Amino acid sequence: MRRILAGALVALGGIVACTVVMVPLRDHLSVATPALVLVVPVVAGVVIGGFWSGAAAVVAGFMAYDFYFIPPYGTLAVGSAQHWVALVVYVVVMLLISALVVSLQRARAEAHRREEDTRRIYVLSDLLIGDRHLDELLEQLVSTVRQAFRARWAAVLLPDGDRLSVAATAGEPLSDEEFGRLSPSPGRPESLRAGGGVVRVVLTALGRPVGLLAMASPPLDPHDWELLHTFANQAALAMERSQLREQLLRNELLEEIDRWRDALMGAVSHDLRTPLASVKTAVSTLRRSGPELEPGDREELLGLIEDQSDALDRLVANLLDMTRIASGALDLRRQPCPVADVVEGALQLLAPAQVETDLPVDLPPVDVDQVLMQQVLANLLDNALRHSPDDRSVVVSAAVEGPAVEVAVEDHGPGVAPSERDLVFEMFNRVSGGGRAGLGLAIAKAFVEAHGQSIRVEDARGGGARFVFTMPVAHPPTGTVGTAQRDGT
Repeated sequence: MRRILAGALVALGGIVACTVVMVPLRDHLSVATPALVLVVPVVAGVVIGGFWSGAAAVVAGFMAYDFYFIPPYGTLAVGSAQHWVALVVYVVVMLLISALVVSLQRARAEAHRREEDTRRIYVLSDLLIGDRHLDELLEQLVSTVRQAFRARWAAVLLPDGDRLSVAATAGEPLSDEEFGRLSPSPGRPESLRAGGGVVRVVLTALGRPVGLLAMASPPLDPHDWELLHTFANQAALAMERSQLREQLLRNELLEEIDRWRDALMGAVSHDLRTPLASVKTAVSTLRRSGPELEPGDREELLGLIEDQSDALDRLVANLLDMTRIASGALDLRRQPCPVADVVEGALQLLAPAQVETDLPVDLPPVDVDQVLMQQVLANLLDNALRHSPDDRSVVVSAAVEGPAVEVAVEDHGPGVAPSERDLVFEMFNRVSGGGRAGLGLAIAKAFVEAHGQSIRVEDARGGGARFVFTMPVAHPPTGTVGTAQRDGT
């Protein structure tokens, strides 16, 4: 109503202004000229207020045209048939122009509306085709629907047992009555076009209902209903796809868990079988032969039992470390310590006879969790000793490289092919590069990276593999350097 009134006022104001300007000049104007000029305010009134504003402007323009520009002036009387024709033509032309302008406005408004609907459908489609979680998808859906239909609120309901529960809402909070209407009692018939301005649309995908879309909006015309159903169809397909994707991810997770379980059982059974067989054979020999064994043979069998027991202990420790890594419970207890202490601790874990060390005496201390880094070096040494010939020693060396100390474990085994150097650090991955795989290298990589450092494998001088990892240099406490300088001076 305000728009019609505004259009009528603009038209009347324009007619008055045109009349005031033309009255002093009417003796010099033809009868048709004022009619043409008075078209302008009529068109302005139609553009602003629509057809009814234009109709009021036509009436006002007719009165002004007849009163001021059709002889005899100052009266509504018409002096001749020619003037009657001019008045009738003016009215007909003005009405036609008003109708034409209104039609163009409606066509433009409809085109704008369809363009906006197309844009909204495109935006919704772009949102729905993305790889999004179901909760995020539903939030975007209700927000888009609420904006598109100027609704007070919009909601999506999903099946929850034998009822429907609200999964996502946008806009104003729902009243208790509206909430009750959204989730009716089982078996109670409900109209989709519910009263109270609440509209519902079933979300159907592949002929199966997957949810319900509801909103509190102004009355919808057929075009709005068609658009709403388009939204609902796209939303249903997107929800179905999201649910299928989540189900696929769950299945893939279960398959991955099964694969890890099988790989763990395979790795553990493989690593357990050899030391257990050796221990059993040694114990059986000791029990069967008893005092008949030579002292040297007896000591060799006992040493074998001790070595294989240590191997089993390392396997159990690796399994516990893997559990800590997988659960995210790895807690670093860093403190400065000498590199030699790390190497000595690793050698004590293995007690090997075929390890040589090459450590400069001026190596700076490193800031690490000493227990974890000893385990890293022990795992690398264990791997190197298993793949190095019996008559060749494994060499442990260290050197300062920038802000870190690089520790290298070098063996003379078959080495690792360049294409497999990243794979050897993967859990349970059996590669052809000398069979280097299992828990030890993967745990070593996890412990090193937990310190923010790196580990790699490269060719050793003269053949074999050279595993290198870094440890950060420990910075001296604040004030130590200044104190030393003062003491020196």
